[in-house]
Amino acid sequence: MRISARADYAVRAALLLACGEAKGSPLKAEAIAEAQDIPHKFLEGILNDMRRGGLVVSQRGVNGGYKLARPAGGISIADVVRAVDGPLVSVRGVRPPELSYSGPAESLLPLWIALRANVRQILEGVSLADVTSGRLPAEVHALTEDPAAWTNP
Repeated sequence: MRISARADYAVRAALLLACGEAKGSPLKAEAIAEAQDIPHKFLEGILNDMRRGGLVVSQRGVNGGYKLARPAGGISIADVVRAVDGPLVSVRGVRPPELSYSGPAESLLPLWIALRANVRQILEGVSLADVTSGRLPAEVHALTEDPAAWTNP
């Protein structure tokens, strides 16, 4: 799986909004872009996708900006990635259940389905609040304890 720059920026912006949640005041796109070193115009498009996806709300005016549409504990990392990039796992742009293989490649379909299930388990199981609090689920920590997880083959 490849995390696009768009998804990375969206998650980082959402995390910044989650941190500002307690204050209740919206954050301007310019402030988010500067704080996370994200190109402003690119961020505007991302925030619009997140707004259309029901993750953020925007407010116009002098005190305007963006806020999370619901509590950070109710927004998973998967929600953010899907809002800006679509399905979490696809093969050649096609969702795994829509694929079919024959012959020696027939076992690829269950492999892709298993990959999708694991990606979903991790990204749907971690909320913005989990990340901002630094308290990731035990399953995530367990996966990072294997030194091989930190190396590139």
